[in-house]
Amino acid sequence: MKLHELKPAEGSAKAAWRKGRGAGSGNGKTAGKGHKGQNARSGGGVRPGFEGGQLPLYRKLPKRGFNNYRFAKVYAIVNVAALNVFEDGAVVDAAALLEKKIIRKELDGLKVLGNGELTKKLTVKASVFSASAKEKIEAAGGKIEVA
Repeated sequence: MKLHELKPAEGSAKAAWRKGRGAGSGNGKTAGKGHKGQNARSGGGVRPGFEGGQLPLYRKLPKRGFNNYRFAKVYAIVNVAALNVFEDGAVVDAAALLEKKIIRKELDGLKVLGNGELTKKLTVKASVFSASAKEKIEAAGGKIEVA
């Protein structure tokens, strides 16, 4: 295949909507902008949330409580039952879980929870373990390492 033979998949590419190209185009004269007004002007339109000078809703509503969203740690979560896909004696860390597609992203670390049963003897490396997860991994003969 050569560069000039490349073309987009069928139905994926749409032709540009050419504005202001005559009445027959269905988008001529005012080019879909209507007659006059702020939205018809070249730099026309208002920013999101603008209500024509009236006090906007987002300023009227009370701001309450504490929000830790920006600073909270978000862990990639995995249950011990999901670790049974590994071989006995394997070292399980975030990279191994990503490879097996058990987790999608590493996020701020890995958290292992104790849902389900573990039958394999594994060395598990994670940021955080729940108490029941620690119990189950060690009961199966495995080791835990806080990374």
